[in-house]
Amino acid sequence: MYLISLYFDEKTNRKIRGLMNSVAEKSGNTDMTEKNIPPHITLTVFESRESEDVLVRSLDAVFGELPAADLTWVSVAAFFPHVLYLVPVQNECLHQFSVSVSQALESCSGTKIQMCYKPFCWLPHTTVARRLSAEQMRDAFAALQTAFVPFDGMVVRVGLSTGSPKREIKTWNLV
Repeated sequence: MYLISLYFDEKTNRKIRGLMNSVAEKSGNTDMTEKNIPPHITLTVFESRESEDVLVRSLDAVFGELPAADLTWVSVAAFFPHVLYLVPVQNECLHQFSVSVSQALESCSGTKIQMCYKPFCWLPHTTVARRLSAEQMRDAFAALQTAFVPFDGMVVRVGLSTGSPKREIKTWNLV
């Protein structure tokens, strides 16, 4: 399994990490903080029989052309019963990332994007807590009820990695 993730500028990372820490402290669930999972948005998840070199070449063409993107996170939501996340506005840049990456990967034979990560199916989100019990979910929401206010940030990098175990393959800096 491969993942393509969007990463943020340092100011945005500090803001999101602060929210992750507030949730961890209030809920007692430290899964994200202990594993030092960086703030990100997973753009796509896919399987491929292509070599990593072929995948990287296909994605080089995409990420060499895409600009850094401004985002605004406007709310908090959940994938019940165990995940709490921040909701960015799905703007033109996020949609273009999704479409461009999907087209590049579909041109690689033997590559299959998971359905919920295809354009018009993908729900951009930045996870701040996962593997929450029902009680931890309540406490995490309470923490964000006082700590969260809408904020702006910027996507400045994109990374290709494998899933379990996580292994970074390549990172692109956006222009």
